[in-house]
Amino acid sequence: MTRLLIIGPPGAGKGTQAARICERLNVPAISTGDIFRANIKEQTELGKEAQRYTDAGNLVPDSVTNSMVRDRLAQDDVNNGFLLDGYPRTVAQVEELDSILEANGTHLDVVLLLTADNDELVKRLLGRAQDQGRTDDTEDVIRHRLDVYDQQTAPVVGVYEKRGIVTEVDGLGDIDQVTERIMAALAS
Repeated sequence: MTRLLIIGPPGAGKGTQAARICERLNVPAISTGDIFRANIKEQTELGKEAQRYTDAGNLVPDSVTNSMVRDRLAQDDVNNGFLLDGYPRTVAQVEELDSILEANGTHLDVVLLLTADNDELVKRLLGRAQDQGRTDDTEDVIRHRLDVYDQQTAPVVGVYEKRGIVTEVDGLGDIDQVTERIMAALAS
């Protein structure tokens, strides 16, 4: 069984690598963004609640996010493992995830931390913004997102480092090379 969390700064390749890891390990990817979109599309009660926040331009509160993750982790396809992407983002969410997993009789096996130099990430994200015509992704905005990530995520990584389950992998380089580094790290 493999129950893992992938975490890393914006632009480190989490989404790309998550899809590849899930395919190789034959486990579902659980992305909070995907969960939000699915619940909103299906007009579930949680989806309607989340949409009220997003339509107003606000962040979806932890209570709603936690409930959606709890529901998703109760589905049968996660019995043989899963990969979490985008949750937990705060220490409070770590505690909630612990509670969810404990209730299911499981725990996280590994936290995969994709690392990358901020200047390289800025270059990568500016290139992606240009390719996708995203004029809102300026260097200042990207650097702010990286600062927010550092402030909010460092404590989350710290919790898991104390548990001894963090595996760091350099997220920069050719996509296939990064995937091979990840798979080698997970195998060891």
